[in-house]
Amino acid sequence: MHETRLNLLKALACGAFISGTELGEICGVSRTAIAKHMEGLKELGINVYSVKGKGYKLSSPLSLLDKKDIFKNFDSLQHSLTPSLDLSVLTQIDSTNTYLKQHISQLKSGHSVIAESQTAGRGRHGRKWVSPFASSIYLSMYWRFGTGYQALSGLSLVIGLAVVDTLTQIGILNAQLKWPNDVYVNMQKIAGVLIEVEGAVGDAAHCIIGIGLNVQLPDDIDGIDQSYTDIQSQLGVPLVDRNKLTAILLNNMHRIIRTFEAEGLTPFIHRWESLNVFANKNVKLVTGNQSIEGICLGINTEGALRMQVNDLQQTFHGGEISVRAI
Repeated sequence: MHETRLNLLKALACGAFISGTELGEICGVSRTAIAKHMEGLKELGINVYSVKGKGYKLSSPLSLLDKKDIFKNFDSLQHSLTPSLDLSVLTQIDSTNTYLKQHISQLKSGHSVIAESQTAGRGRHGRKWVSPFASSIYLSMYWRFGTGYQALSGLSLVIGLAVVDTLTQIGILNAQLKWPNDVYVNMQKIAGVLIEVEGAVGDAAHCIIGIGLNVQLPDDIDGIDQSYTDIQSQLGVPLVDRNKLTAILLNNMHRIIRTFEAEGLTPFIHRWESLNVFANKNVKLVTGNQSIEGICLGINTEGALRMQVNDLQQTFHGGEISVRAI
């Protein structure tokens, strides 16, 4: 993002009116230039109001990402299992997952990247992840699993638990999990997980763990084709501190991944099943042009979904499978 536009956002983030003259002094440009940059902000999907005699104002306050603030919050949460934080904070990027894959040879386990917005964010099955500016958490973490691909069964499930723990810590107590990678609140999606793996079979597995967590989505957002919610509407607060939220999420991810790396999925199965949004409900599994209906029973020790189909119990692994309510 243009430095002047970023400085404008920082000045306007509080949500108050600021005159064009004052903004020009802050940014070191003319009032005419300020007006042009405001149009640039609108192109990013940021709603800016202009009122004669008052100046400019955002439609709502913004919590902008600040690396120092994230570090400060992270340090306050640190415990013996959590290393020092290794984090890149970016303004705009195509995809945080793609960014880590492009730099994977230079990274150590735990390195994370978070961005204010994504131009090509994606979810499972190649779907677009709508990523408006400063409205959510778009975060990816790199982790090297030395024992290879066989150590990854159920990873997306435990990352979902890290998201639930984060929501619980900020006051959202009714989050649930949808196999294999979604987090729901009141049957509405609030977060998704995307795991991508690099490396050859028999070698270490290089994992990119992506999380999209809805924080305070714009009212006029377009492009989301399912029922969704966000943290702001669940908590009923005017502004969510995304720096504190990021620190809590990273802390929970480090903690849970380290346990998963040492002990696998087994320690997490009971809790995941207690949060299963479709537990003992009729569901439909869709894969390609085929669909299978049955009762959702939970997961097995490999993270596969257990279902009762007619009189038989069957298991289904991730890949291109989607689970839907009937």
